[in-house]
Parts: sequence; C-alpha cells; structure tokens
Amino acid sequence: MYYYYSLNEYLKNTFGEKVYKISLDGGMTCPNRDGTLGNKGCIFCSSGGSGEFATSRNLSVAEQLEQAKNRIKSKTKCQKFIAYFQPFTNTYADIEYLRKIYMQAIENDEVVALSIATRPDCLGEDVLGLLKNINKIKPVWIELGLQTIHKSSADYIRRGYELDVYDRAVENLRKININVITHIILGLPYETKEMMLETVKYVGERTDGIKLQLLHILKDTDLLEEYEKQKFQTLSLEEYIDILCDCIEVLPKNVVIHRLTGDGDKKILVAPLWSGDKKRVLNTINKAFNDRNIIQGKNVHID
Repeated sequence: MYYYYSLNEYLKNTFGEKVYKISLDGGMTCPNRDGTLGNKGCIFCSSGGSGEFATSRNLSVAEQLEQAKNRIKSKTKCQKFIAYFQPFTNTYADIEYLRKIYMQAIENDEVVALSIATRPDCLGEDVLGLLKNINKIKPVWIELGLQTIHKSSADYIRRGYELDVYDRAVENLRKININVITHIILGLPYETKEMMLETVKYVGERTDGIKLQLLHILKDTDLLEEYEKQKFQTLSLEEYIDILCDCIEVLPKNVVIHRLTGDGDKKILVAPLWSGDKKRVLNTINKAFNDRNIIQGKNVHID
C-alpha cells in the first residue's frame, strides 16, 4: 500500500478548507527568450510561456485577482485563494517591480499564499531577500521548472542550466523556509521509464511538492516540428498511467503532489489528444490507483 498526499488534502490541512489557485500574468519574459541564454525558449514551451490559463497581462495584478475570484465565486463557495504567477519566469525582473506585483497579490485579504513559477537560475540574492520578507507575511511557494535530471534531455529541450543550479536554488530556498515545488515532465523524447523514475526519486529527496506533467505537443513550438518528423511518439494513456503509478510509489510520503498530469489548451494542443478528456483521464487514474493499492486524498487535483 502506498500513500499519496494530494494537494487538496494538504490545503485543507493547512488552511482548513478548499483553496483555489488563481493564475496571474506578471508580464515577464525569460532569459531563454530575451537573448540572455537563447531566443527560442524551451523546445516545448508555447508562445504564452505555458500560461494559457492565466488572466490577461493587460490588467493590473489586483484587477486580475478580482476578475478570477468573481469567476470562481460564481460557481463555488470558495473564500480562500492562492495567487499564482504562472507564465514565463516570474522572478526575472527588476526587484522593485517584483516587490510591487507580489505585494499587490498578497494584500488581498482572501489570498492565503503566493506561488511563483520561475527558473532556478533566476533566484539572485536580492530576489531571495524579497521572498524571505514576503514569506513572513504570507506563505510563499517557489515552483521550479526542472523537468528532468538527465543532461541529454535537458540539452535537447534547451533548458539552459545544469542540475547543480537546481540543487543550489533548492538549498538557498530551504535556508529561508520557502516551500519548493518542482515541475517534472513525463514522456520527454528519448527518455525511458527508468530515466523518468530516476528524476522523480532525485526530486523527491529534495522538494516539498512535485508537479508531474504529461508531455504535450503544442502548436507553434519547435517540439511540434520534431514530432511531425516522427522523431518520437507521445505516451499513450495506458503508458502514462503505468509510469505515474510507479512515480507515486517511489516518492516519500511527505511530498505533496500538486499535479498528476495536466492538460494543454485545446486550442493549441496537437498531441496526445486523449489528455483533453479530463473525465476519462481521472477515472483511469482512480482505477489504476485502486488496482495498485495507492491511497489518496478525497480529491485528485488535476489543473
């Protein structure tokens, strides 16, 4: 029997009730796009910087929050939210600008935590100092896009930094009591199941939370060009679920699983198309967990 610590369970344990995550656009770019490291971004990254579900960057952070809260409240009774800066690299800006948008987010009384998606190589001393101070006001989570521990894969996807950069970032964040969530992609081209499990085991020993993400092929990405040349295949639902179950079984019990798969924006999703059927995916996950005696919280969180 294996225990799965779901995000919903963690949030209820921490905040006493269901909490919704609101995706915000801080107007950032990325060193892998602005010419600092490259100008094409990671090979899988969409033109929206993996933030298709965020609100419009043309609005202020406060306006984005209100718009998203009103939309959620029209469908639920939720009163607590996590402000999530999602697209691109959300510590990659002038420190005073970062202070301004982070404070706008946490000053909202209904926001109980701040989550920031970024790169491990964009956490300088000034940023760490800012995060340390904000964490004294409300909890801060840093979400690091690692994707894989394997150099061959990291080079292929044009990640732009070595594994030890991730290790140092985690160490520095731990020193200031920041919650670390690591993003992993399952199904990267040319990776075996063993390689994926090695990544999950490595991350599980270092991170507080993990997002397990299915590889998506999206329009207008360099990865699509590789896919169309038939250089690799995406995972089937059955293959993905099998790998996912193995990942759960090697993770420490205290690591919070923030995501079990994820789905790309249907307007730009090319493959695998099965990932767009969330009900089917969820039902298949639940059945596989039951068959493998994987015990989870009441709700599986897929966003």
